[in-house]
Amino acid sequence: MEWEFTLLNAIQDHLRCGFMDTVMPIITFFGNGGWFWIALTLIGLIFKKTRKYACMSAIALVLCLVLGNMILKPLIARIRPYDIQTGIQLLVKAPHDYAFPSGHTQASFAAATAIFFMHKRYGIAALIFASLIAFSRLYLFVHYPTDVLAGICFGVLYAWIGRWIVEAIVKKHQQKPSAAVQH
Repeated sequence: MEWEFTLLNAIQDHLRCGFMDTVMPIITFFGNGGWFWIALTLIGLIFKKTRKYACMSAIALVLCLVLGNMILKPLIARIRPYDIQTGIQLLVKAPHDYAFPSGHTQASFAAATAIFFMHKRYGIAALIFASLIAFSRLYLFVHYPTDVLAGICFGVLYAWIGRWIVEAIVKKHQQKPSAAVQH
């Protein structure tokens, strides 16, 4: 854990400034409760062209909620960095749940990866935004680097699971009409 505090303190010592103190809470806001990614997913469900991506994203976000926030966080019960190093002035309201994995990061990478599956250019933009949200959690001193790394890994994994499930359903659905024609 020592290296994690070294990195967090380096961010505080070398990057902390008025501009970043203003911008990082705004960026992290887009990850609060996954609202931004949930909204994109719901909008994606409306249009036929984006419905497949939105279904992948929805599955991934549900996995984030259940496996990440409801199971892993209480199971691992990792105390947040500001609870250990108490001299840091927080720029956001202190979260009262556990730190591992970062829910903001997990949801952001889950949805952004699903977008990437649908459209590479939009997906790259979404992954850059997800990375900014992930970094904001470090800048704001509410997560350790390994919380964020785990959030990235789990988010991408959940998006792949969502993709696998949706592709399997689509494949099965496409096979049914042809089977009915043969009878």
